Amino acid sequence: MARKTGVTAPRITLTGPTDLEDWTPGPSDVLTGDRIEGKRIGVLDLSGERLPDLEVEECVIETLRAGDAELRGFRIRDSVVEVLDAPVLRAVSSSWREVRIAGGRVGSAELHDSSLASVEFVGMKLGFVNLRASTLTDVVFRDCVVDEIDIADARLLRVSFPGSTVREFAGTNTRIEDVDLRGADLDRLERLDGMRGATIGGEQLFTLAPLLAAQAGYRVE
Repeated sequence: MARKTGVTAPRITLTGPTDLEDWTPGPSDVLTGDRIEGKRIGVLDLSGERLPDLEVEECVIETLRAGDAELRGFRIRDSVVEVLDAPVLRAVSSSWREVRIAGGRVGSAELHDSSLASVEFVGMKLGFVNLRASTLTDVVFRDCVVDEIDIADARLLRVSFPGSTVREFAGTNTRIEDVDLRGADLDRLERLDGMRGATIGGEQLFTLAPLLAAQAGYRVE
């Protein structure tokens, strides 16, 4: 069998929903298990709410505020969020498919045991991103600043980080295929656990040499 060469890029196909109905949700308009479909929403404020199993499909949300909301089982499909604001995002066991998050800030993203397929994060500031036991397929972190990504027991297929700065990749038992770090700024990288099998560039190798040697247990003098 011929050895595979090159890296397959993520397949991002979202074009953005059209023919949407403008909707301005008021207090208590969004309830547990609701399905929001075909809406254009200026501000969707879920801060502090307990809304497990909420569904969003074919929507454009200008600002989504989700700080301290309980969104276990959240499902979002074929949608664009222009700004995501959440000091703490709790969306364990969530599902994201054909989604673009076009900006915003998340302090801590609790997304373990989730599924992300054809998802693009653009220009975001992300603190701690917990993706333990999650599956990422065709995911792009573009022009983002990320403090730490925990990918223990996760599966990553066709994931890239163009223009992004990541300080720590942490985790064990990660399954990786076509993960591309060549477009990332790794100058400040402090941990690379769990990224065995990812692709880096030649210049990045020189930058990462001391870190890789330390992780392998070598002493360089």
